[in-house]
Amino acid sequence: MKAWALVFRSAGSLLGRPARPGSSAVPRRGTAGSVSPASGKYEPSFGLLFDIDGVLVRGRTPIPAAKKAFQKLVDSKGQLVVPVVFVTNAGNCLRQKKADQLSHILGIPISQDQVMMSHSPLKMFRKFHEKCVLVSGQGPVLDIAKNVGFTNVVSIDMLRESFPLLDMVDHNRRPKLPSSPIVNLPKVEAVILFGEPIRWETNLQLIIDVLLTSGNLSNVYETSHSSHLPLLACNMDLMWMAEAQAPRFGHGTFMVCLENIYKKITGQDLKYEALMGKPSELTYHYAEYLIREQAAERGWNRPIRSLYAIGDNLMTDIYGANLYNRYLEERLARKSTKAVAQVVAATGAPTPVSQELDAESIWESELASPSATSCKSILVCTGVYNPHNEVPKDASQCIKETVFHGHRDFRFDPALVEPGNVVQDVDAAVELIFKIEKFSTAV
Repeated sequence: MKAWALVFRSAGSLLGRPARPGSSAVPRRGTAGSVSPASGKYEPSFGLLFDIDGVLVRGRTPIPAAKKAFQKLVDSKGQLVVPVVFVTNAGNCLRQKKADQLSHILGIPISQDQVMMSHSPLKMFRKFHEKCVLVSGQGPVLDIAKNVGFTNVVSIDMLRESFPLLDMVDHNRRPKLPSSPIVNLPKVEAVILFGEPIRWETNLQLIIDVLLTSGNLSNVYETSHSSHLPLLACNMDLMWMAEAQAPRFGHGTFMVCLENIYKKITGQDLKYEALMGKPSELTYHYAEYLIREQAAERGWNRPIRSLYAIGDNLMTDIYGANLYNRYLEERLARKSTKAVAQVVAATGAPTPVSQELDAESIWESELASPSATSCKSILVCTGVYNPHNEVPKDASQCIKETVFHGHRDFRFDPALVEPGNVVQDVDAAVELIFKIEKFSTAV
């Protein structure tokens, strides 16, 4: 589906107030958790999902409110009192490096198990782990691919070295002397886009070459085929916020280029085996799983029922959190329907089989059923969304006339880019969550 220009307005809220009168975007009441009768220890019933760029940092510069916020989230021993996962669409480094960066920024120990990169869900795609995959991106892409389970990996640079005549845009990089292909690479069986590369023209050219030759670059183009090699993409951000005054191009922009080049050449739409990173539901499934794992590791037995997702980008953080919240609500409704159907089936009456339940069971077989029943979105004003550094006085002006910056394959829905709450920064977001959950660090 093509992205199109759409005019929409949000009724996002001011600090502590619901997005719309009577809205259920964020619960008005709740309990932060309970004291376990067995251990006498406090057990939380909510978890936090933090975006990084635009929420905790701007490029390499920490946002002052970040450290202040996390001082509220730790006890006297420096341990987090609620489960926390950092969900970033970045994909150009290993989780441990990102965890080390966050530990330095926030002043508390962060483990790699608390960090979710855009490529983290690739661990679940085991059917590709033994195949020869071409990876695009920057940073240690070969190490990243192997870290999530791939065993036979080829980089763009490796491909270029084996086929030196294919990269011809930069005249200074063309071979000085006639050369023949050095065919010492296996046939590529799938392509993985980790993030925006450094030399876009080289990556675009060689990825198109691989797709149109079915992974064998010694072949000629096959533009008449309606299918191509499996393509998996991480991080769909069209733009992201660094130190510059305006947002910078993200991997989503690179994907727009690739999709349009492929369609211009073949007349066919480029198709993805999977899209990962926010706002994909898959990303939030995995983040919820990490929250559960973290709670279990801390010995917290109380189910984590509420998630709060804090971000700065309407098209990724807010859209994704609201999309996952919708999934959780629909899942509860389906469970109720299934329970009724089982009662009916016990009487011998015929019942329809739900395809949605079958699809849902695929992810649950990997991650187990979610314990969360809600995922609420909170928008901060320190990143991509920045209303002149002030919380909007008129909540109806939260989002002005704009175009849909989401990925081509995501259908626009105004409700999904409507934040549950709008606050100044991440510290204000934590304060708001404490208020909603009636939480006190004194417990």
